[in-house]
Amino acid sequence: MIKGDIMPEDNKIGEKIRQLRESKEMSQEELAETSQSSVELIENLENGAFIPSLTPLLKIAKALGVRLGTFLDDAPQRGPFMVKSGDSKNIIHFSGKNTNLKESTLDFYSLAYGKGDRHMEPFMIEVQSPKTDDYELSSHEGEEFVYVMEGQIEILYGQDRYLLATGDSIYYDSVVPHDLHAYGDQDAKILAVVYASF
Repeated sequence: MIKGDIMPEDNKIGEKIRQLRESKEMSQEELAETSQSSVELIENLENGAFIPSLTPLLKIAKALGVRLGTFLDDAPQRGPFMVKSGDSKNIIHFSGKNTNLKESTLDFYSLAYGKGDRHMEPFMIEVQSPKTDDYELSSHEGEEFVYVMEGQIEILYGQDRYLLATGDSIYYDSVVPHDLHAYGDQDAKILAVVYASF
């Protein structure tokens, strides 16, 4: 698991956001307004100042008219795409819900980064044990499927709470405010499939 400050040369997501925004002749202000984000967030993402959280990244992808996976695509192919033994070469580091963190709390290993015409985003995710009990629920369009590979996961979903152990799974609508985090003081690992229309 890679931790620590994000380095400018590792800022693939920020560079991709900038390229897509400029190709659509959008200003940072226009992208911020369309994605319901702040201009400061867009600037910081593009400059690699901090690690993004998933919800604003999904909204930015939608505002740009692309899939979340577009931020990872290098030379996508149309045929089948295989990752052996979960050894993904493309990793997205997320800060969870805190948009000001410079350290990753969720490491997303993309399992379909080379499949250009995909509609789902499968990830193997390493979830660090929480450093807080203060969870901020967020929502976005789409659906999520989660299968717990190791450890325990707690999902806050609207007014409900779900505790999942190794081997458990859950499928839910992402439009309902939710939060996913490791339960207890142990890290966890999950398989997650995210679908978000664009």
